[in-house]
Amino acid sequence: MVNKEKNRIAGRAQTATSSRDQATARRYRHGTCRKVSVVITAAIVILGATSAWATQVPFAPGEKLLYNLRWGFIDVGTATSEVRQVTDLDGVEAYHFVMTAHSNSFLDAFYKVRDTIEAWAETNMSRSLLYHKNQHEGRHRRQEVVRFKWQGEEGVALYHEALSGRKERTPLMPGSLDPLSAFFYVRTQPLREGVVVKRPITDGKKNVWGRATVVGRETIKIDDRTYDTWVVVPDLEHVGGVFKKSKDATIRIWITADERQMLVKLASKVVVGSFVGELMADPEGDQTASE
Repeated sequence: MVNKEKNRIAGRAQTATSSRDQATARRYRHGTCRKVSVVITAAIVILGATSAWATQVPFAPGEKLLYNLRWGFIDVGTATSEVRQVTDLDGVEAYHFVMTAHSNSFLDAFYKVRDTIEAWAETNMSRSLLYHKNQHEGRHRRQEVVRFKWQGEEGVALYHEALSGRKERTPLMPGSLDPLSAFFYVRTQPLREGVVVKRPITDGKKNVWGRATVVGRETIKIDDRTYDTWVVVPDLEHVGGVFKKSKDATIRIWITADERQMLVKLASKVVVGSFVGELMADPEGDQTASE
């Protein structure tokens, strides 16, 4: 079934000869394949946390998680989430987070994705200090840097896109985090059913409240591994792109209900299809998450 689906997609893109079919093929490839990185980025953007800053963290430098990315029945690439060594930024100790999305050889033929996001946040996860986003999606390129300038609780984000030269200056709410740091922050919080999590988030161009709801607890299987998880549903109000164009778009995120609080699964549904990212290997070995 997977081979048939691959052949169907490739045939649709390669046999469009009329101007109408060519336009349709372009929209088809763009709308579906770009979801490899868009869905993950959107999930990060809209996850936040409760009002108290983190006092302890479930992650440490050296953590690296690998995810398989699938569109429908088809494997389309991999993503990584990594915590690198604590570093010093202008005299402030900071966590260094890295996330990548990399399309496989099949998707490369239609829509090559090579994305890297890096973020630096204070080690108490109270606010962001620096954010880099290097985006390569098909013909689309973007190299973004956001520098955070804080004076007490007041701050501004200085945005610069290197290829276009675009610059912006965005006032910040106290405790604002970049999208990637916001996701790591939610892992530090005590999750339970019914909790609504929130946090001010910025990409350097706007500053909004990210919100999500813990809708339940669920045991899931990924390959031969079993996980006890919290199911989190983010609010998509501030997410654009394919989610804005999809009337009933959804994202569901599964985070382990143990001391590690790892992201083990992400699933979305939009007008162009469904997308799933799943943890490929448990860094502590195959096991069921603790009750």
